[in-house]
Amino acid sequence: MALKNLLRIFQFQGRMNEVDLGAYTIQSHGATVARTHMHDWLILLLLVVIEVILLVIHPFYRFVSKDMMVDLKYPMKDNTVPVWAVPLYAVLLPIAIFLLFYMRRRDVYDLHHSILGLLFAVLITAVVTDAIKDAVGRPRPDFFWRCFPDGVDTNGYDKLGNVICHGKDSDIREGHKSFPSGHTSWSFAGLGFLSFYLSGKIKVFDRRGHVAKLCIVILPLLLASLVGVSRVDDYWHHWQDVFTGGLIGLVVAAFCYLQFFPAPYNDDGWCTYAYFRALEETRSTGNTDHNALHFQAVDAQAVNQQTRPNGDGFTSSPMSHDQSSTLDELELGRK
Repeated sequence: MALKNLLRIFQFQGRMNEVDLGAYTIQSHGATVARTHMHDWLILLLLVVIEVILLVIHPFYRFVSKDMMVDLKYPMKDNTVPVWAVPLYAVLLPIAIFLLFYMRRRDVYDLHHSILGLLFAVLITAVVTDAIKDAVGRPRPDFFWRCFPDGVDTNGYDKLGNVICHGKDSDIREGHKSFPSGHTSWSFAGLGFLSFYLSGKIKVFDRRGHVAKLCIVILPLLLASLVGVSRVDDYWHHWQDVFTGGLIGLVVAAFCYLQFFPAPYNDDGWCTYAYFRALEETRSTGNTDHNALHFQAVDAQAVNQQTRPNGDGFTSSPMSHDQSSTLDELELGRK
């Protein structure tokens, strides 16, 4: 009888090992999640179209007098951080980290909502930034050399004192897009969202005083800040442009993150709102897999409590506590 009971325990443990503790995978729930958020993806496409239009149209050509040119004579330099590199660290790097967490937890809600939130943060930031750029038309610090590549501004002003440029049209047009900084706003949108995401996942604000966790969260923000500093060092932006761009990106990232996740300091900040809703729906509908786990748990507890014949007590298995802990965590949706 004891041998039979032991076999039942080992069979139960084997079934537990086969259970997918991240019950909401791409295979099982991916299509449902995608259909639920189809309109969100359509809005993303609309944001892409708006962004392309904002990049194509001409910015406002602000009045620039000869006296103003004194502060706009910084040399023209190449970008320390090229434009093509921004999507790599602000979009692809966070997505790679999201995928790593999915491989560990296999939660499609977390993967889908983190990617969707990140793309919304970056695209909304891009639209806001470029709309302000086109409307303000602030000259860049190197505007003089864009306007007068030969350095000669003789007869370069009209009767009202406004500048008359004879440089390349593309350089002049780009020279009126100083405020705010696009590199900086994109960086803080993408890396700021990543920072919020990591702070929730590793539970930075769990009130246990692990400062090392805080350092991990600060790293993406430090990278975004250095990108902003490079924009001033390259004379593509004034410091006000960088400050405002960073503020726009970080605020938009915070709003987009909170659409899908609890605040990082929340006890439930480690996962999405959708995951908890799905867990509640699963419990309320009596999902077969969860019921099976419940009956298996009851079965295992009954086996552990049985006694051998002739008064030889059959004590609980050493791993019964771990099994109970695992089931408790599973019921709370924390696996």
